[in-house]
Amino acid sequence: MARPAAQVKETEDRLPFFLAAEDVKAAAEGWYLWLAKEKRYSRHTLRAYGQDLSGYLSFLSEHLGEPAAMQDLQSLRLADFRAYLSHRRNDGVGATSLARNLSAIRSFFRRLQKDGRIDNAAANLVRTPKRPHSVPKPLAVQAARQVIEAVDEGDTLPWLQARDAAILTLLWGAGLRLGEALGLNGQDIPKGESLTVTGKGNKQRLVPILPVVRDAIAAYVKLCPYAISSGTPLFYGARGKRLDPAIVQKVMRNTRRALNLPETATPHALRHSFATHLLAGGGDLRTIQELLGHASLATTQRYTEVDAEALLRVYDSAHPRARI
Repeated sequence: MARPAAQVKETEDRLPFFLAAEDVKAAAEGWYLWLAKEKRYSRHTLRAYGQDLSGYLSFLSEHLGEPAAMQDLQSLRLADFRAYLSHRRNDGVGATSLARNLSAIRSFFRRLQKDGRIDNAAANLVRTPKRPHSVPKPLAVQAARQVIEAVDEGDTLPWLQARDAAILTLLWGAGLRLGEALGLNGQDIPKGESLTVTGKGNKQRLVPILPVVRDAIAAYVKLCPYAISSGTPLFYGARGKRLDPAIVQKVMRNTRRALNLPETATPHALRHSFATHLLAGGGDLRTIQELLGHASLATTQRYTEVDAEALLRVYDSAHPRARI
């Protein structure tokens, strides 16, 4: 199967290397492009799923003694999938990563079944590893403010300082994912009180924009040396291309070290902070769910645990009976 150059370019990433027989390799590449174009997976998720399937096919080549062909995939048993999970556990991979590995493999097998290539339900019979229960780790209001002030007063070029401050203000002030913020284009510059955001699965949602967020973006746009117009990126990297998420993550990493903040102080923690601070201020879960673009209310409900933990800490430190 030839790789359509235009489609590969649209994924903004290289296709993974799939160690398999030609029929399986062609199917894997078709699946990967389907995730990119039809499912509209984020660049991060797309890369992760591609690596997961690539790793699984590499395992199969050793497990079977030769690169897997389509007939081999048809013949795989439940024990073969369990052998892969055992192999990954022996490599020290945790339950969360194992669950994602299995999710990618299942997605591939479902696609093969839908295309009429094979009909093997064994992948769906494997029990998904139980993920450890985790609670979002937001920043305190003062810490979030310090992060933005620190990048706005950094030692880089003024337009880069303004850019970084605008992005982090957008994450905290509007609850965007980093990929959503960096996917904005020139026509998305907020001029009113709301912004249309394209999230996971190409779903759009309307989020309110605070004046402080609008002002931070305007300050960056005024200083940016590159043309910002309809169809161009809103946030540029130093070399004039769309800003890579790794740059923002590095900025946040350096800033948290300078401020002595925990390792959990990441760009995504600012999105957690947005939700937690809204909840603490009296926001209701349904509204916060819509603002965050969560498909399930259960995902949003995790923030109630954060708020409860914060209340308990205040109680333990302030209530007179707690010290008796």
